[in-house]
Amino acid sequence: MAMDLTVNGVRHSVDVAPETPLLWVIRDQLRLTGTKFTCGIAQCGACTLHIDDRPVRSCSVPVSAAVGKAVTTIEGLSPDGTHPVQLAWMELDVPQCGYCQSGMIMSVVGLLKRRPNPTDAEIDAEITNACRCSTYHRIRKAIRVAAASISARGGAL
Repeated sequence: MAMDLTVNGVRHSVDVAPETPLLWVIRDQLRLTGTKFTCGIAQCGACTLHIDDRPVRSCSVPVSAAVGKAVTTIEGLSPDGTHPVQLAWMELDVPQCGYCQSGMIMSVVGLLKRRPNPTDAEIDAEITNACRCSTYHRIRKAIRVAAASISARGGAL
């Protein structure tokens, strides 16, 4: 069944079953491989992307749920890697192996859109992505740096 998706501002027509996980359409049909597959049960967060500016774990979302909505992947977050969260990640050398980082960044962007200056408790509650390298202390610091940068720019993401 052909469906129209808008991913990173570009309209695509894909011919897949409506129940196909969005993750596989993004990776296999559209060849946007920044969104990663790990657990397949929406637990780890490596597959996090945004649908209408809200973070979702794309391994558990059927492609049909994204029709008529704006999908943003890590590739669409910033064309040149200068989103404040990406810059904070680089400044603090957050990634170790890096596999989880695209999903982690997308989750953090979602958090900062809803909570521009999150508390530690809000970070803990919202950022439930798994990082096998345990860079959580750098992640928390990078969230603080990104929040300060966004605030200094007038709060717009």
